[in-house]
Amino acid sequence: MREEVADRNGNVIYLTDERWEHIVEEHSELVEYRTEVLSTVRSGKRRQDPFLPDTFYYKKKTKFLIDGLDHIEVVVAFHWQMDKPNNFIVTAYPK
Repeated sequence: MREEVADRNGNVIYLTDERWEHIVEEHSELVEYRTEVLSTVRSGKRRQDPFLPDTFYYKKKTKFLIDGLDHIEVVVAFHWQMDKPNNFIVTAYPK
């Protein structure tokens, strides 16, 4: 399954089941927080990676609290494929 959200700038970004499995495999504490990960992209603060200009980080405070972590950060790759944007979530983690 593929879920799409638009960020505050109107960029459509998607999350695939394959990427979700990667995220929860590495960060099992996020298994119940798929909606919050997508919400982070939808309304979180965005910053561009200074060394990888096609990579952006979205960060948002959440009620998710474990070991003092109260933010979710999502890494998004911005690419073009056949003259169309192909923006997808690479990974996410608590912070």
